[in-house]
Amino acid sequence: MAAVTSPSKLGGLARMLIHQKLLSEDEALALQAAANAAKVSFITQLLQSRKLSALQVSHAASQAFGFPLLDLNAISPDDLPSKSISPQLMQSARAIALYSRSNTLFVGLSDPTNLHTLDELQFQTGKALVPIIVEDDKLSKWIDKLVEAGDTTMSALISDDDFGLDIEQDDKANEPEASLEVEDAPIVKYLQKMLLDAINLGASDLHFEPYEKFYRVRYRIDGVLREIAQPPLAIKEKLASRIKVISNLDISEKRIPQDGRMKLVLSKTRAIDFRVSTLPMINGEKIVMRILDPSSAKLGIDALGYEADQKEALLKAVSRPYGLVLVTGPTGSGKTVSLYTCLNILNEPGVNISTAEDPAEIPLAGVNQVNVNDKQGLTFAAALKAFLRQDPDIIMIGEIRDLETADMAIKAASTGHMVLSTLHTNDAPSTLTRLMNMGVAPFNIASAVSLITAQRLARKLCPHCKVPADIPREALLSIGFKESELDGTWHPYRHKEGGCEHCNGGYKGRVGIYQVMPVSEAMSRIIMQNGTAHDIADQAQLEGVKDLRQSGLLKVKQGLTSLDEVEAVTNE
Repeated sequence: MAAVTSPSKLGGLARMLIHQKLLSEDEALALQAAANAAKVSFITQLLQSRKLSALQVSHAASQAFGFPLLDLNAISPDDLPSKSISPQLMQSARAIALYSRSNTLFVGLSDPTNLHTLDELQFQTGKALVPIIVEDDKLSKWIDKLVEAGDTTMSALISDDDFGLDIEQDDKANEPEASLEVEDAPIVKYLQKMLLDAINLGASDLHFEPYEKFYRVRYRIDGVLREIAQPPLAIKEKLASRIKVISNLDISEKRIPQDGRMKLVLSKTRAIDFRVSTLPMINGEKIVMRILDPSSAKLGIDALGYEADQKEALLKAVSRPYGLVLVTGPTGSGKTVSLYTCLNILNEPGVNISTAEDPAEIPLAGVNQVNVNDKQGLTFAAALKAFLRQDPDIIMIGEIRDLETADMAIKAASTGHMVLSTLHTNDAPSTLTRLMNMGVAPFNIASAVSLITAQRLARKLCPHCKVPADIPREALLSIGFKESELDGTWHPYRHKEGGCEHCNGGYKGRVGIYQVMPVSEAMSRIIMQNGTAHDIADQAQLEGVKDLRQSGLLKVKQGLTSLDEVEAVTNE
């Protein structure tokens, strides 16, 4: 038989809410019983039940007990006396230090009726306390942030249960220079924890950044940098040395940038490569690690976000025995993944594929991958010349940077080879004029280029917490929707402020936005007549090719992303 909670067992916060007529006694008793069963606090159970919001509870507590009310969003963590309360006490007491003056400490808490907590805080700090009411949900986020940033020893940052991973490295790397400090166990474990956390969170890059008064670690998740931790400033040299050792870099060289690579073995069947770049700054070396996950090349074309007609056009182009297919877009727009996805589709035993990259990011079994090295004379053009003597069927060039490489790619595409490459241009039509500006003859462009894909990456709305967006009809029309599209059968969504447990601030993952433009005979004629990018774009519209903005708006109609995201990534 379940235990029944009596009214006398209700805490001060519950009784206050009953007195304020925000809860009935029966509701309070039921919540207290549920809290006891779940072994959580009454206020936690109350907010989970959604009978009241954190803001309602904080207002009621402030009015009932006469304590000031503070919005934590209005202050900066840099202004707090973070060392006044230990991380462990912050978590157990659910309180943070807001301001210290002489022998008085102002503390933020959401439940001022917990006298045991106040006594413990006063005993531990040795100061007189002044309670300040704050919203419980914001308090939780601040406690997590302060605990993560406030740890001052490496032992507090790591757990022995987190590891069992191997880092592959060259045995000869830095043997004379590698000191015992670099092999310091806490540093090794902390770095592995950062790498593993980044992989689990779906990050694409890790940034280790030293500054004069603090050291921070940031992850790029869904294209946005997020601060993850502020480890002790004293570890910056040891951490940099450890990263350089496992990346086969020179740990004694701190004056010039270095590039390296390392591999983290997660299991017998999965290993993750990291591309490592160091940069000397005035306060130490900044290190950026790019995560290169081979599984991203095996997602399949359906996972990238192409519309049915775009997918059909792309597959038709890359399946031809010859021609030049170009993928364009800014850095970080997913060009590499698109190219690797195409290569993975084409990678069959009867096909000879060669790639020249700077550097090769994802290993593909069955593909001959070459890292270009300008210092040694192995440029993209030199690699392409060598490929043409290697009986190739398909060639991938990481980037067309100069006229020599462009001419070689055009020549290869015109002589029976399928060539894939990238260019940095804003959209598909401007790619053709960019080749002309580089000095490629219009006739060669018209005869060799078969398709151009321009792309961007937009953050996907979290399906668990996205909410309808109230956007005026006039605004939708002004951004590019047609009158016929606003037929009431769909409505736009936006991200929920703060997000939920499943996402990062209302977004989770990214989706591609594409302009897939096959080069038609009409476009070839425009190129031959030295037409402009506008002329080619007008012809593309006549042929039904969606530009980047139109493709993005289609993703809005499908509820995959928000209008703000589409505006941000397609605003030329």
